[in-house]
Amino acid sequence: MLDPPRTFAKVGDAEVEILGTPTKPVDPVDEAIEESFPASDPPEWTGMHAGSPHGIPASSHEGDLETVRSSFSVIETVARIERAVTSAGMKVFARIDQAAEARGAGLEMRPAVVILFGSPKAGTPLMVARPTVAIDLPLKALVWEDDAGATWLTFNTPDLLVRRHKLDPSLAGRLSPAGQLLRDAVKG
Repeated sequence: MLDPPRTFAKVGDAEVEILGTPTKPVDPVDEAIEESFPASDPPEWTGMHAGSPHGIPASSHEGDLETVRSSFSVIETVARIERAVTSAGMKVFARIDQAAEARGAGLEMRPAVVILFGSPKAGTPLMVARPTVAIDLPLKALVWEDDAGATWLTFNTPDLLVRRHKLDPSLAGRLSPAGQLLRDAVKG
């Protein structure tokens, strides 16, 4: 069996063997991709951001998601939703401040807070009927600010559970009051 070829390089007056796997030739496509997506640059408008640069209607219901304009700031909207949830006997499981997490990574984004909330008594029968529903429970409410500074609330509708998990509509419908609770919390 032949030994693999050895590679040497001149370092000063000495000739040294280069150990390890030789580097592969530079791939111009890979290089272009790495150069076009520097992590430190904020993204430009691509149509993929939450909200258009020209605003959206005061309310939007597109099947799985419902978006409603809030009359309050992001901070006040989050507080109002949490008060409404706990007053209704539900539990706030977590609050995730996405913008704060982005800042912690050295990035910037508009305010966006996700609230995970619900009631094990209401959600458990849905997860028993369709265990995959657990990936979408507890319920989530996203409070976010658009490019114009307006505050919005977006949340999943029961239709998501029906479509995504083939959950019986009557079971999924048990979550409808949570949507109304959220809508009421953001009214002025």
